[in-house]
Amino acid sequence: MKLGAKELRVNKPTEQELAGIPRKPIWIVLDNVMDTYNIGSIFRLADAVAAQGLILCGRTETPPSSRIHKAAVGTEEWVPWQYFADAKTAISSLKSQIPNLKAVAVEQDKRAASIFNVQWSMFNKGPVAVIVGHETEGVSKEALDMADVIVEIPMWGVNKSLNVVVSTGIVLYGILEGMIK
Repeated sequence: MKLGAKELRVNKPTEQELAGIPRKPIWIVLDNVMDTYNIGSIFRLADAVAAQGLILCGRTETPPSSRIHKAAVGTEEWVPWQYFADAKTAISSLKSQIPNLKAVAVEQDKRAASIFNVQWSMFNKGPVAVIVGHETEGVSKEALDMADVIVEIPMWGVNKSLNVVVSTGIVLYGILEGMIK
């Protein structure tokens, strides 16, 4: 079904509608993501997967922001989010509050496993925090060191990286596959 601009920009859901969403045990941690269009798009992605919340860290801009709003198509108004001064503090907080939380960093790193070698079934019970980083600098060393798993998306062409939103979406849907099966 093809949706027009009007259908994409739905009115804000009621509190009752929001309470009825069966949230997945997924948190998305933005470690100094700078582009407001990326931030807004990740709000939209968080809504699409019914994530528990979005964690904005460091230099990541927070709502309200007209640029975030434009890309988020309003989802920043109902997707739960928090701000932390840095990703290390955010991950520590999540791990202390949520038993058995697995932190998954999406990054090109010598410790990284290809998404094709990750056993997504390890996420069948959740909970999971997906950490994504700055568009150029990537996930901070401190956050990478706290990750239980580092995954990377193989690149076979000339370009050596994907947009942070695309990478986040690929990994989130891999995790969801593991949760659903």
